[in-house]
Formats: sequence, structure tokens, C-alpha cells
Amino acid sequence: MSLPAGDTIPPHLRDQSSSSTHNATATLATPESLAAKYRGAVIADLDLAPALSVPQDHPISEALAMSYDRSYDQLTVVHPRNRSLLGYLSIPRLKQLLQSRAVTEEDTVEKAMTKFRKAKGVQYTVITPETELAELEVFLTSGGGRESGFAVVTDAARKFVLAVATRDDLENFARRRG
Repeated sequence: MSLPAGDTIPPHLRDQSSSSTHNATATLATPESLAAKYRGAVIADLDLAPALSVPQDHPISEALAMSYDRSYDQLTVVHPRNRSLLGYLSIPRLKQLLQSRAVTEEDTVEKAMTKFRKAKGVQYTVITPETELAELEVFLTSGGGRESGFAVVTDAARKFVLAVATRDDLENFARRRG
């Protein structure tokens, strides 16, 4: 006598270890399932607001005002002269630093920012408006954006910061598209 396939076994009769294994593998997205989920859409389809960048030598008070004006949780940090991307400023983290008095509003953004590592051998994933949303989801869930929860969208040459894409942007897009 053979047992029915895993999906047809009633939950109360399933082996607990196989149930958790089955559930864990069911939540892993495959490239095919992601492609079907987004149907070939790209980041440009998200209609993201332009990124807000702040120079590293500006005061924290100015960065806070900029973020409040546009309700942004992350600001990209750029070099004051050549506008090269240096890192980002997480507003929730900044609030914690201010509350603990690790920084003051008069300090420069550089003191509170998270710097991008620039070392030999460090490979960055270039995220552009033409990047497929399936690739963005992989980046945000298992790649470089896993910890921060966002991706910086640049031009192909990585000279200009265009936008910031978040997990929420992806979820809202998938919900709207149905």
C-alpha cells in the first residue's frame, strides 16, 4: 500500500519534520515562479519617486528635514564634489543614534551614514530601471539588499542615483497587478 502524496496527507497525520521541511521549501521562490509573479515587469514599471541624496558634509538636521519633507526612510549619501555614491542614511537608525546621543543634529551626515564597502574583489549588483522585478526580489531577499531592505537604482554606468526600491514597492506592485 502506498501513501498519498505529501499535499494530500492530512496535517494531523503528517510527520512534523517533513511538514516543516515541506513548508520551508514551499516558501522558496524559484526563478520561474518569480518570472510568473511579475510577468516580465522591470523597475521602471514601479514608478518610483526620484532618489533624495544628501552630501556627506551636510548637517544631520538638514538630512532629517529633507527626509521629513518627502517621507523617506533612506537617503543616499553622495560625495559633495563629484556626487559619487558613498552610502546611505537610514532615518530610523539615525533617530536611534540621536536619542542615544551618539550623534547630534549639528554633526555631519558622514558620522551617522552606513558606508558602502569599496574594496578589491567586492562585486556590486547593478540595479537599473531595466532590471527585472524578479531579479530585484532576489537581491532584496537573498542578496546585497537583504539587510538594508532596499536597492539603490542607478544608471547602467553607476554614475547617477535615480531611485530607491524597497520590498514594500515590490509588494505594492504585486498587489496592484493581482
